[in-house]
Amino acid sequence: MELTLLGTGAPDGLPRPGCPCAACAVAVGDAARAATSLLVDDALLLDLTPGPAFAAARAGHSIAGVRQVLLSHPNDGPAVEFPAGLPAPGRVPDGRELSVISGHRVRAMALDAPGTGYEVTSPDGQRLLYLAPGGGPAGLHGHVGPYDMVLLDVVGRPDALARLRETGAVGATTNVIAVHLDHDVPPGPELHRRLTAAGARAVPDGTTLSVGDYHAVPDVPRRTLVVGGARSGKSVEAERRLESFPEVLYVATGGTRDGDADWAERVARHRDRRPGSWRTAETCDLVPLLAEQGPPLLIDCLALWLTDAMDSVGAWDDARWAGGGAAELAGRVGELVAAIRATGRTVVVVSNEVGSGVVPASASGRRFRDELGRLNAAVGDECEHMVLVVAGQALTLRG
Repeated sequence: MELTLLGTGAPDGLPRPGCPCAACAVAVGDAARAATSLLVDDALLLDLTPGPAFAAARAGHSIAGVRQVLLSHPNDGPAVEFPAGLPAPGRVPDGRELSVISGHRVRAMALDAPGTGYEVTSPDGQRLLYLAPGGGPAGLHGHVGPYDMVLLDVVGRPDALARLRETGAVGATTNVIAVHLDHDVPPGPELHRRLTAAGARAVPDGTTLSVGDYHAVPDVPRRTLVVGGARSGKSVEAERRLESFPEVLYVATGGTRDGDADWAERVARHRDRRPGSWRTAETCDLVPLLAEQGPPLLIDCLALWLTDAMDSVGAWDDARWAGGGAAELAGRVGELVAAIRATGRTVVVVSNEVGSGVVPASASGRRFRDELGRLNAAVGDECEHMVLVVAGQALTLRG
């Protein structure tokens, strides 16, 4: 089954008409995208883009042989053109199956947002799934095995991709293509970095793909360290790296602080931001978690883990520190680093970068700064991917 993407953008396209934002300003060339529209084997057209005949011609195809036009969502973008001879577009009711004269079978999938998803099976048995913009599956009808290709709004609905992974509809060899791309994420390296973290990719308008052919799935790093300053956006970046995966265990090393309203507000903000399917563990006992098999871990953060460890060894007392506290802390850090090295789980670790600021006035403050710098470096040595977040922007240091 051959699939040509006549467009890969949101219904308004990218750039949006008249939008002055930075993302739209740089959406030129291959980064410019018409509304998403899929041409399957030159016989089936899913959704319409302005000027479909010209879009197909630019990709080296023709819509003259199209036998069925199906819409996945109400058109709310620029006016679309219905070329002469093109079959009248329609929608398939949820759960119904349609047989196309070309031999393709199309089944409509109910979504949790306005619109329809379409499962297309070729005469040879290849299977693709296409979801409407902003939509996720409302249920999978006795699904067996992964699709060969899935096209959906990865950026806007990472939870929909997580749901497909959870049910086995997306597997290790599924080619996940991001469509309905809007100006929420700057195009270019930032877009591709975020998609790679989700195990997905984007292609330019006009690209033709063979459904069922092997394509290397983007390599999701198994260990990632995300560092940044206060309010830099490091926790958001870490959460974004796992939001398209189900059953994440969020490990909060800060615990609870009775009577601290500011801390309670921070914890609530983090909790409200996380997907509802994630579980939370409040603990600093990280080594056993890293040794277990299970879903991905998001550890937030190393600075609070170090504070707890330094408390337990009496690091704030100079005499106790010199009398064995430093060696005890080094042992604990060594155990944690070894556990990160040996873990079989996907792990994203958050930490503070405090070495670039003002030198602390107290000896204990300088001690914490130095130990956190050493801890970050040691953990970073064991991670395939390292990211520094500055003013909400993620800068790749490794991977």
